[in-house]
Amino acid sequence: MSWLSELLTGGAVPPLLMGCGIFFLVYLRGRPFTRPRAMLAALTEKREGGVSPFRAVTLALAGTLGVGNIVGVANAIVVGGAGALFWMWVSALLAMALKYAEIVLAVRHRITASDGSHSGGAPYYIRAAFPRRPRLGSALAAVFAVLIVADALAMGCVIQVNAVSSVFSGVLGIPVWVCAVVLLVLSVPVVPRGSRGISALTEYLVPIMSLGYVVFSVAVLILRREAIPEAFGSVFREAFAPKSAVGGLLGFLTSRALRVGTMRGLLSNEAGCGTAPAAHAGANTDSPAAQGVWGIFEVFVDTILLCTLTGLVILVNVGAAAEYASSPVMMTVTAFSASLGRGAAWFLAAAILCFGYATVVCWADYGAVAVRFLNRKPASRNLYYVAFLLCIPLGCTVAPTTVWTVSDIAIAALTTINLFVLLRLRREIREETRNRFGPSPQI
Repeated sequence: MSWLSELLTGGAVPPLLMGCGIFFLVYLRGRPFTRPRAMLAALTEKREGGVSPFRAVTLALAGTLGVGNIVGVANAIVVGGAGALFWMWVSALLAMALKYAEIVLAVRHRITASDGSHSGGAPYYIRAAFPRRPRLGSALAAVFAVLIVADALAMGCVIQVNAVSSVFSGVLGIPVWVCAVVLLVLSVPVVPRGSRGISALTEYLVPIMSLGYVVFSVAVLILRREAIPEAFGSVFREAFAPKSAVGGLLGFLTSRALRVGTMRGLLSNEAGCGTAPAAHAGANTDSPAAQGVWGIFEVFVDTILLCTLTGLVILVNVGAAAEYASSPVMMTVTAFSASLGRGAAWFLAAAILCFGYATVVCWADYGAVAVRFLNRKPASRNLYYVAFLLCIPLGCTVAPTTVWTVSDIAIAALTTINLFVLLRLRREIREETRNRFGPSPQI
């Protein structure tokens, strides 16, 4: 199965994601990016009652701001060089277009309960994408929902808690069973509460942990400000310098910096795979396109802000961090410690705990939404919650090699199905965009 995972995530999925991102940028004629005032108005729009658009985006951010924002960036730099950071920036623009498109469809096709609450996600608009062949739409939506449940248990739970426990064990020497108990105690009161309970937590947790990470990263950059010009220089120099290719166009397209950077960027913010729309569908908004702008903001925070800060912290301390090139965790810890001292290890451990925990509780909700789509009986959802919580101690103690393979294949399958449906429903996305941002871009 590992060869299939590498083929899909390393060869098939990145070009598919990039191609669809470029398509929607052109198809929508640059909107909503060409309407900055309208975008700002969408972000500052206030709604009373229900789940606010901001709370919805913090729930989605909780799912994307995982350990990958800290450790994954280090891995991208090790494999693809400093130039990988440049291609993460490029991928962010394409990811913004994809995230916007899938959120527009999620809000347009969501369902509203008798109490006024909203629920939805990719399975709902996938089912609606085949009006003339409803059985096909229902079957494809059901497959998508099953894949989300599998990925929630694998990537959203086992892999995240394993990464957190590995950091605490490897960096601080804390036994993995302690991490398992802590994460389980933190998760049990929150996970069964559903979207509203989890979003109430992430509304405060995500801004606090993101701001804390920004402050510490900026502190490093201020202390090492003389190295910043060289860090940026290396990013642009190595972005177009293939490490293992013949040169010319072939070399450019096969460069590690491009492949690794775009893959880490697009998959770190989950754009295109259809998971985050479940969080945005619950927002109290009348405009699908306005909520789509929050998806653009989500990608900005995830990739442009946090991933960039991590990359720059490593690059300005590249001499100290290079010693641990084989361990992305230690590479990041060493980069922070080189400027902030030994206490940086505790800060990184706390940051990874917060990021990992936020991802766990968010993915618990993604899986619950998918289970509810498949079977609305409370017993099914309760059984899922029990299985999810049991995966927390399992993830702390089991090597997740096979789980990674399952997760990669699930993400590749989710992305393929979701992108196909986005293209199929492209006219709906354009219609909602025109309704909010006008028929043509301003010049």
